[in-house]
Amino acid sequence: MAQVHLPKTLLPLFAGLEPEQEADGATVADALGALDARWPGLLDRLCEPGPALRRHIKVFVDREPAELATPLADGSRVDVLTAITGG
Repeated sequence: MAQVHLPKTLLPLFAGLEPEQEADGATVADALGALDARWPGLLDRLCEPGPALRRHIKVFVDREPAELATPLADGSRVDVLTAITGG
């Protein structure tokens, strides 16, 4: 089981969602899919069809840059971050 840390900007959109969640999955995509099963629509906020991470979403597994196909070990930490842009 992985520990998934979500951006706080998602919390008001999904009732009962906390910034830290545990999720089963062999990959980042599996873990995010497990969270989407609990909070339908969560995956749509993070991924584009394909699936691919949205341009402004960055994921790290155990502090290393990751993609949806990145494997997870039991106890992995998954950080989902939103990029901040401006001009």
